[in-house]
Amino acid sequence: MAWTREQRYRNYSNYSTTLIDNLEKQAATSQYKPKFHISPKSGLLNDPNGFSFFNGQWHVFYQAFPFGPVHGLKSWVHCVSNDLVHWQNLGIALPAGGRYDSHGAYSGSAQVIDDQLFLMYTGNVRTQDWQRESFQNGAWMDKDNHITKLMEALIKQPTYVTDHFRDPQLLKINHEYYALIGAQDKETLKGEIALFQSNDLKNWHDLGYVKHNLHDLGFMVECPNLVDVDGKKVLIFCPQGLPQDELKTTNIYPNVYAIADHFDFEQNYFEAERGEMVQLDEGFDVYASQAFNAPDGNAYLISWIGLPEIAYPTDKENWAHCLSMVKQLKIIDGQFYQQPVAAMSKLRDYEQKLPQKQRVLIEKAGQQYELQLTLGANQTGNLLLASDGTTEHALQLKFNTIDGKLTVDRSNVGEKFGVEFGEQRQIRLDPNAPLMLDIFVDHSVCEIFVNDGQKVLTLRYFADESHTKIAFSDEKLMNYTGQYFALNDM
Repeated sequence: MAWTREQRYRNYSNYSTTLIDNLEKQAATSQYKPKFHISPKSGLLNDPNGFSFFNGQWHVFYQAFPFGPVHGLKSWVHCVSNDLVHWQNLGIALPAGGRYDSHGAYSGSAQVIDDQLFLMYTGNVRTQDWQRESFQNGAWMDKDNHITKLMEALIKQPTYVTDHFRDPQLLKINHEYYALIGAQDKETLKGEIALFQSNDLKNWHDLGYVKHNLHDLGFMVECPNLVDVDGKKVLIFCPQGLPQDELKTTNIYPNVYAIADHFDFEQNYFEAERGEMVQLDEGFDVYASQAFNAPDGNAYLISWIGLPEIAYPTDKENWAHCLSMVKQLKIIDGQFYQQPVAAMSKLRDYEQKLPQKQRVLIEKAGQQYELQLTLGANQTGNLLLASDGTTEHALQLKFNTIDGKLTVDRSNVGEKFGVEFGEQRQIRLDPNAPLMLDIFVDHSVCEIFVNDGQKVLTLRYFADESHTKIAFSDEKLMNYTGQYFALNDM
């Protein structure tokens, strides 16, 4: 259906409980619904927000429009976990509709302060002539998960930015607070990251744009995050409209990271190693990632698996998108790694060692599994997932450990979507070296960790659920070892 503006921004009270029940039943019965990834009960899910550890639990919120697979009046839905793997959906926790978020509670972050969790988020407001105003707002959540919004906005839109001013990351540095905010400069229409400082979370001082050596940041920066990873500062963000000579990507919008020895808050300066931005995920569908430093000293990251402005096959089922698995971030010997959290092993129901000298590795892999596979050096081949045993119906992983290449091809795996942005993604690997893959499949989601997480490729696919073979594309004998794990639900 075509959604009108009035329908998208209608007050939630105008929707019947019968409608919501029907939408939730429709989503729950979808063959594409992931089980161990966070997904919406109904409607749209997008950016993860407020990722944190508070009151003995892990918390993540996500932006939601519960009434259809479209962007409308957004609220935050709250999820909690004891292990970063099994998540409980607590429902809408931060609704829109106030003076400073009348047309949406947009993305933001969280910090534990004393015995409460402080949420900082963007409020979307539209004037009578539909001009946007952006406000950075605050709210407190107590130990009973009750949220109280602040009556006044924390930061109002500066005169030097357009109405694209959003996604604050709240940082606590010693006894001061800082907020990184994505922005578009009004004069240049270029993407920037704004920095604000406060001593009390009430009075905020504008420190201007973050100075850096990263060159062009496109026409807008979304979802800036700064985290400490093994003695380095890692800046994670989404530069929209990035020139191809700055970062070659076929995704509609990239999600990137840059590494520095430190972030100079006094000088408001970030000097990236080699002045370099690197693609965070080399797959098709990762965006709006959020990372934070937990009390255990580790940095964790979660992402929206979905992209703006792309229609997905589940839209016709009135739900869309999911969040990624949580990844732990590491820097080892100067190399950035993203790895599944150790608790993912709790999902394993049983293990099967992969057979040798067979084309078909697993006849009936099902829709939820982990595949660990090490491919020897000096060989080429094509691994098929979600397959009927042929390349005509399969997600293909084409590997070349001679030249050092891995290509993920989703051109022949079920319903097509987003084809204008390409159906293949390729990464470079060390030549003449083994290739280690740790692959997680969850109905319509695939997350591929390459060589212990040096590279990650994430994608959605929408295959016939009867296509469950894991196989090589031909009878050529491969040099490999590995195991298959059936995974249970969350």
